[in-house]
Amino acid sequence: MADCALHKDRFLTASEFFARAQERLTFDVPVGLGDPNVLPRHDAHDTDPAVLAALAAVRPIRPAAVLVPIIGHAEPSVLFTQRTAHLADHGGQISFPGGKIDAGDASPADAALREAEEEIALARSFVEPIGYLDIHITPFGHRIVPVLARVRPGFELRLNQNEVDTAFEVPLAFLMTPQNYKRESRNWNGLTIKYYAIPFASHNIWGATAGILRNLYERVYQA
Repeated sequence: MADCALHKDRFLTASEFFARAQERLTFDVPVGLGDPNVLPRHDAHDTDPAVLAALAAVRPIRPAAVLVPIIGHAEPSVLFTQRTAHLADHGGQISFPGGKIDAGDASPADAALREAEEEIALARSFVEPIGYLDIHITPFGHRIVPVLARVRPGFELRLNQNEVDTAFEVPLAFLMTPQNYKRESRNWNGLTIKYYAIPFASHNIWGATAGILRNLYERVYQA
């Protein structure tokens, strides 16, 4: 990748990472979530405005929120889920806990916390939301608000087998190293969509999940 040479940052300690996240992120809801005329920033597609405009034009808009759980070990890790294969939307894919924002949710953060409880029984008492990353949009009309959160170790998970096959952790340092990212592409409605993929062990983290991680690197981790 051309941008691999840009990664000259030393790895941040856990305290440095969380302090930087709190400095740089807020809970101001991105305007692109509710205003269909706003094109959200979209790192994987910034080089092709035509693709970004086409994605933003997909209707209906489906507001969603996901929890990006950073577990506060001495060496932080990121918690992922693998969706069950039978699901109509993104079956079998690696994802963050999350889903659509319901009318009863007080905020995108509240939606992400609720979904994490429903999918993997991650208790809110272990989770400290830090702020929102940039909206990520998908070819299915989703406008996803990623909620970065610090998770206190010691929690216990109980997977909703109707939605989640497994949960696993990946070291944050691995995910914040651009050399571990690949660029892939596919055709969508006659346009070429480029996206990130991050192979790790037997897992392939790609699409919206990898794009959100890239945004985390750019917004928080990068000096």
